[in-house]
This record gives sequence, C-alpha cells and structure tokens, in this order.
Amino acid sequence: MSVFTLVEDSNRRIHVQVARQVARKILSGELKEEEKLPSEMELCEIFGVSRTALRESTKLLSAKGLIESKPKVGTRIMPRSNWHFLDPQLLDWIQDLEDTKPFLAQFLGLRKAIEPEACALAARNASVEQRKELSILFQKMTLAAESFDYGSWTVNDHLFHRTIFLSTGNQFYIPFGNILSAIFRQFIDHSAEGGRFCLAEHKAIYDSIMSGNSEGARIASQSLLNDDNQKLSKVPLKQVAIA
Repeated sequence: MSVFTLVEDSNRRIHVQVARQVARKILSGELKEEEKLPSEMELCEIFGVSRTALRESTKLLSAKGLIESKPKVGTRIMPRSNWHFLDPQLLDWIQDLEDTKPFLAQFLGLRKAIEPEACALAARNASVEQRKELSILFQKMTLAAESFDYGSWTVNDHLFHRTIFLSTGNQFYIPFGNILSAIFRQFIDHSAEGGRFCLAEHKAIYDSIMSGNSEGARIASQSLLNDDNQKLSKVPLKQVAIA
C-alpha cells in the first residue's frame, strides 16, 4: 500500500486535500484498479483528519468515478473506464502528477478527433463578433511570436482555440471549450521556451474561418495537430511545439 502523508493546514479545504492525495496515487498508477484502501479508521489516522472530513473526501472521489465505497465491504479503486476524465477538478489533479505525458498524448488524440470539425463549424457559423474576437486574438498571437513572448502566446493561443469551440453554433462543443481552461493550458504550458511557434498553421486556420472556408479550416486544424508539430512522444515536454 502506498504511503499517504498527514494533511497540513492550508487555504484548501481538508477533505479536498485528502481527496487530491488519493486521486494522484490512483491516477499515477500507484494504487491499482480493484485495490482496496485501508479502513476508515486507519485512513483518519494516516491523514490526521476527522471521520467527517474523510467521508467528504470519499464522496468527492466517488463522484469522479475513482473509488467505490460500500458499508461493511470497504473502499476499492474503480476501473479506469469509470473515471470522469473530463471533470475539471480531476484534470487539475492530473496536472499535479510528475509524469503527465501519457495524459497529454491522449488529450492530443481527443483534439484530433474533435477540433478539426470544430474549426469547420466555426468557419460556417461564427458570428461577426466572434470573428472580430478571433481577429484580435490572432493579432496578439502574431505579436507574441514576433517578440518571442511565450507568456502572451500561451494566454492568447488558449483563448483563440476556446473561441473556436464557442463559435461552432453547436452547444455540445461548449464544454470542450471550457475544458481547455484546464487541460489545454497545461498542454501549452509544457511547451516552454525552446518550442516552435506554430504561427503559419494558426494563420491557415484563422484565414479559413474568416473566409468561411470550412474544408480549409478542417485541413488546417489537422495540419496543426500533426504529430510532427506536437512531438509528445518524441522529445521532452519543454521542447513541444507551442500549438
């Protein structure tokens, strides 16, 4: 059984701190699927928390599909297929892991599946105001790339992609736009100094959306998400192209 640590006083609520510790060990694979956690009494002693706080943390983890707790049976780790990977708090905990590369690689797979179509829909459905917003953001990205301002690029690149999702005219894409605030920033933040600004690829997406060319927007998005631009499995994350 992996070792937990005492929960310290902080601005975070006690039960959230406990849940975060357990979640990180589940997400990292230190705690295996179907493995049972220690008893409630043991966990209270390990974490140095009350039974009330522990039960609140159990509810939180259960709501995210990570564990299942039954009276007289105990608490076990649920199979990965039950985990709510798109839960914003779960995504936040994933970012705390030492090795996020497998999750970021899978996130890239998700982006490849949905983002090109989002760009195509945005080319057809974006409002005048949304196109103006994309124009402003792309101008800021251009300035950031020209001045090698990684911080400004990160902020505006995130907003650029989020605006595309919000411009699809399809409300089911909106949650993915919101998810970007959790995962996508992490994806870009790992593209630290030394990465390549994919300005030409973004310009192709921008030009296609602004001209209403849905197929061009789709192809441009696919080009941006090409493995040669992302390189998640080939180089350290700090060298990943800034996408």
